[in-house]
Amino acid sequence: MRVVSLVPSLTEAVAVSVPGVLVGVTDWCSHPADLDAARIGGTKNPDVDAVVRLAPDLVVANEEENREPDLAALRDAGIEVLVTEVRDVPGAFRELDRVLGACGARGRPRWLDAAEAAWAELPVPARRRTAVVPVWRRPWTVLGRDTFAGDVLARLGVDNAYAHHEDRYPRVPVAELTATGADLVVLPDEPYRFTAEDGPEAFPRLPCALVDGRLLTWYGPSLAEAPVRLGEALRSSRRWPSAR
Repeated sequence: MRVVSLVPSLTEAVAVSVPGVLVGVTDWCSHPADLDAARIGGTKNPDVDAVVRLAPDLVVANEEENREPDLAALRDAGIEVLVTEVRDVPGAFRELDRVLGACGARGRPRWLDAAEAAWAELPVPARRRTAVVPVWRRPWTVLGRDTFAGDVLARLGVDNAYAHHEDRYPRVPVAELTATGADLVVLPDEPYRFTAEDGPEAFPRLPCALVDGRLLTWYGPSLAEAPVRLGEALRSSRRWPSAR
């Protein structure tokens, strides 16, 4: 098999499960760190001609990460494109099974069994919290309805304040974010890189949790460790000195 991945999560999953099949990946595919594959541009602006020149048997993509015109151009070039749709944790496991099978995996990898067990064995949260979850700044953009990251947080006892918004990623002024009645702000380090110096100061009255964006938004091997590590980060939320 020759596979091109247009999704960082799937790149990691395929690379560790079916070594050697990836011939092309995006510039944002950072895991595994030693991956040896051609870089073909970003998730939103892949070099379609470069993908075609790699002559892949399969391109794996995602309906949210990638643009339909790029996928249509690849299909028009005679390339098979597998498009995933992931809106919750169970859906991630189903789609990972589908992708890995299509890429030639011989059996289910152990990490996937471990990840599914980790999420199945979650204890019932002692209390539930409500959070706003920015994913971008300038303009402020937050998780809205029907998102994988929102489902991850809900399973860890954190309800998204904008889970019922009509948009999946609504743009909301920061003054409105602070007036939602939420008791927590979750700040991931991707796609926008929120840090202790960039993000918490906008929410002076709320505790903030800085979390690893890969654990929150990627569906791949990181799913096995995400429940524990995200849980620890959420429990460590606090008002930051820079926010005073």
